[in-house]
Amino acid sequence: MQSREDFHMIKQLRKQGAHIVDIAHRIGCSERTVRRYLALPAPPTGKPKTRRPSKLDPFKPYIDEQLADEVWNAEVIFQKLRERGYTGSSTLVRGYIQPKRPLRASKRTVRYETLPGKQLQHDWGETRAEMGGRLRTVNFAVNILGYSRHFHIWAGPRQDAEHTYESLVQAFRYFGGVPASVLVDNQKAAVVRHDRDGKIIFNAGFLELANHYGFTARACRPQRPRTKGKTERMVSYVKHHFFQRYRSFDSYAHLNQLLEHWLDTGAKQRMLRRFRQTPAERFQEELPHLLPRPADDFDTRYYDIRHVGWDAYIDVYGNRYSVPAECCGQRVNIRISLDGELTVYDLRGQEVARHRMTDRKHGWQTVAEHHEPLWQEVMPVQHRSLAVYEEVLQ
Repeated sequence: MQSREDFHMIKQLRKQGAHIVDIAHRIGCSERTVRRYLALPAPPTGKPKTRRPSKLDPFKPYIDEQLADEVWNAEVIFQKLRERGYTGSSTLVRGYIQPKRPLRASKRTVRYETLPGKQLQHDWGETRAEMGGRLRTVNFAVNILGYSRHFHIWAGPRQDAEHTYESLVQAFRYFGGVPASVLVDNQKAAVVRHDRDGKIIFNAGFLELANHYGFTARACRPQRPRTKGKTERMVSYVKHHFFQRYRSFDSYAHLNQLLEHWLDTGAKQRMLRRFRQTPAERFQEELPHLLPRPADDFDTRYYDIRHVGWDAYIDVYGNRYSVPAECCGQRVNIRISLDGELTVYDLRGQEVARHRMTDRKHGWQTVAEHHEPLWQEVMPVQHRSLAVYEEVLQ
């Protein structure tokens, strides 16, 4: 039998809109018990116990309300009780809260369902795996649709802004549409800071991405990442299912190919206990509510500026790459794709050169046509007969 305090907590959580399965996990009982207690008008009475009344008794329902609202700091609760007339010690308050702390250990929270097409949650995870014959840290981004639980995974070498944006671009392409809002944690790729008045200052690049696709940018409150609990759980799901099955990859391209195959053949066919449907089935309901994708994908390439030397080369990450001779002495814009393709643009925005990024040990990368005008400007060498030198020697 559950305690009187558990009865009041079950009633309070249900009043706040919590699902029965979440209440059962939180209290530590079965769903059947939760339903039985919800049907009772008052706490069940077991065998009466003889105990001394406590000064805390009248305030226990209020404490339960605070715990249900995720207020677990005993000192804070003690101060609130004193404001309400409590004259006992803080030891009684701590003694009452302490046995309930295991309820908080899992950090479960009330789960609110979103309407079809309304929200996507984004998060990064990492694990250790063999990549190209070497054990290294592998980063993977999980993007999950809130309604259907259909999700996409994309892996990359870093968790920077460009890779974050590319993971969302790939997710929108995979889903065939765009949600109304995207909820992120407070990573610098998306959020610069939270002002004291609660205003969120988003990264300019993330806002450009949002404007390009037409979604609303949203972020979790600081110190509360479980606001996006759906994607937090999927990060764990990927680690304990996909990366337990696959442990070695030739490249990130190979890894992403396996991830998408696993999504299509396994992950989206899993049964969701709460809904008794698969993500694939619920996604069919959600797909018509997604926004259409624009004609062109967002450009996630790295951007920078370089000055062209008089030898018609630019320096990029320790190696040198040729550009047309007419660009000598000018500034050019460069774009570097996430797979290492370098594209150079002149001041008018016209593409003037393209190279595959290489290590410095492979030498300077040169396109012969770029330097032909330079060779034509070189002064011709004067040719003399050897007889001239023979006369000098005589």
